[in-house]
Amino acid sequence: MSTTAVRDVAAVESFVAGRWTAPRGETTTLLDAATSEPVARIAATPVDAATAVEHGRAVGGPALRALTFHERALLLKQLAQHLQGRKDLFYELSARTGATRRDSLVDVDGGIGVLFTYGSKGRRELPGGHVLLDGPAEPLGRGGQFVGQHVYTPRRGVALQVNAFNFPVWGMLEKLAPAFLAGVPTVVKPAQQTAYLTEAVVREALASGLLPEGSLQLLAGGARGVLDVLGDQDLVAFTGSAATAQALRTHEAVLRGGVRFTSEADSLNFSLLGPDAVPGTPEFDLFVRQLVTEMTAKAGQKCTAIRRALVPSALVDAVVGAVEARVAEKVRVGHPQADGVTMGALVSLRQRDEVRSRVGDLQRSARLAVGDPARFDVTGADADRGAFLPPLLLVAEDPWRPEVHEVEAFGPVSTVVGYASTAEAVELAARGRGSLVGSVVSNDPGVVRDVVLGVAPWHGRVLVLDRDSAGESTGHGSPLPHLTHGGPGRAGDGEELGGVRAVRHFMQRTALQGSPRALSAVTGTWVPGAPRRTPQRHPFQLSLAELRVGDSVESGPRTVTLEDIDRFTELSGDRFYAHTDDEAARANPFFEGRVAHGYFLVSLAAGLFVEPSPGPVLANYGLEDLRFLTPVSPGDAVRVVLTAKSIAPRVDADYGEVRWDARLLNQRDELVATYDVLTLVAKQR
Repeated sequence: MSTTAVRDVAAVESFVAGRWTAPRGETTTLLDAATSEPVARIAATPVDAATAVEHGRAVGGPALRALTFHERALLLKQLAQHLQGRKDLFYELSARTGATRRDSLVDVDGGIGVLFTYGSKGRRELPGGHVLLDGPAEPLGRGGQFVGQHVYTPRRGVALQVNAFNFPVWGMLEKLAPAFLAGVPTVVKPAQQTAYLTEAVVREALASGLLPEGSLQLLAGGARGVLDVLGDQDLVAFTGSAATAQALRTHEAVLRGGVRFTSEADSLNFSLLGPDAVPGTPEFDLFVRQLVTEMTAKAGQKCTAIRRALVPSALVDAVVGAVEARVAEKVRVGHPQADGVTMGALVSLRQRDEVRSRVGDLQRSARLAVGDPARFDVTGADADRGAFLPPLLLVAEDPWRPEVHEVEAFGPVSTVVGYASTAEAVELAARGRGSLVGSVVSNDPGVVRDVVLGVAPWHGRVLVLDRDSAGESTGHGSPLPHLTHGGPGRAGDGEELGGVRAVRHFMQRTALQGSPRALSAVTGTWVPGAPRRTPQRHPFQLSLAELRVGDSVESGPRTVTLEDIDRFTELSGDRFYAHTDDEAARANPFFEGRVAHGYFLVSLAAGLFVEPSPGPVLANYGLEDLRFLTPVSPGDAVRVVLTAKSIAPRVDADYGEVRWDARLLNQRDELVATYDVLTLVAKQR
């Protein structure tokens, strides 16, 4: 990268307040990682962050909040489909960053996959409205007319993401997806070196016409002063060095201005080889393969790469030999588009020199065992002009020296650290002071248990790899959108991804207190104690267009007889003694004699509340939160109250989901059972 006034390459533009703008004044030329040829130029000075933030708040936020969770989720799915059709362009640009096709698959396809995942999760796991409930309503008064409910609503600011150079697509999309689904607009500040790839993806996303105005903006240029314009409703998600994260974390806007800040920073991740995993076992081979993969994928420029390989002291030489053999057999360093190349270049010459310097720091307490940073073969490129390095494996001379646990060489570098016992290995892993991920490769459940429980407080994610999981495992270095991605301590103390957990991060949790009627009006979900309406027709005869939250039907009573219990026993085969043996049932502290099967009562309830005639109800697809509260004895009379609890039309189908509150009561008005019934109901009759 160099500062220049050259204009013979394309400029990386910013997208602010609905307009693309070229850089003004001095620019920085971005170079191809493998050839040092100019690729693009980018503004060297800060861009107009204030306008972007204000536009996001004033235009993007209201537009997103007007959509339901399901509508936002569908847009994410459609955006993923659109970007998937443009992958060839992204792959071509990705090669300029030094990435091989396999590296690009992780970045490009991985990022698009995150959109698909959140598009699916949003429609399956989030409500159809605008408010996300956090747990059930809490009774706060004896009479049932004062209750509490925790809810999540979108924050009214913007989500500023400040990204690293190594994943210009995935890094953006994995932050965009949960923020978008939460209803919060995003402002992207990409790392300069690979910003041209981020810009290409943003252009295609906007060209799709799917995104509401102001929901996605791009700041391509310097970052100075960006946090100055943020306020108490805004959020920052940072990925990069621990030093920069600390500087941002202590910014006035974060310390006193209320800006919600999370970071994913330097991480000295470990992978542990169990004492049982000796040469010849599947686990030994898995450990070696995983270690080489993590050293070479993205040329080791991954925040989740293995930096410390914890190995039983007696197996250090065997591991080094096996890694050396695998590198010689499988790894070819060179131009990422050249035939046979399996490992491309680092992102820049500057980054290459930085890694070399860090390796020098590590060599103060470790010896270089595999690879030579000064002498190695390069395929299809000039080794002097490209940012190439070979895989470099060091061996710690003293496992307790600080360098291996404090110095991160952000490239194809890892250090083997010998340990004497699993307890010692746990202590060594903790010396990293917080990491994104650790992995345990062992087939011994005792070793796995001790290590996982020992290292968990210092790690955001722990992978257990063995012969059983190997065939399906996505590997040590692959964060997944279903699970949290982040880590404690040095790793930033933040969490990205994590399914609905990540969506909640962009929202505000508020404890509501009031009457059931008031809370139902706010949340769009019926709360016990709120008014119920008895429609003229059975609720099962009402389409989504006709049905209202609170619509209810009460049926029964139906007297349960001993004959009913015996017949259900024979039909189901459930001969549990409480249903068949009066003397044994009386000896049970919960029963006074034989009682009805719980599942018989659920079936009986369905017989009471179901309207048998064909109508808008298409299917019953499950029960949730079933609880049996009061035993039912022969002679008890059971009735059921069924109330429409929530209604969620599917935005891409002609039906939706209705959740019904089901309550079974006996002749003394005691609750016998409670549960939610889930049905699919047509939008129109």
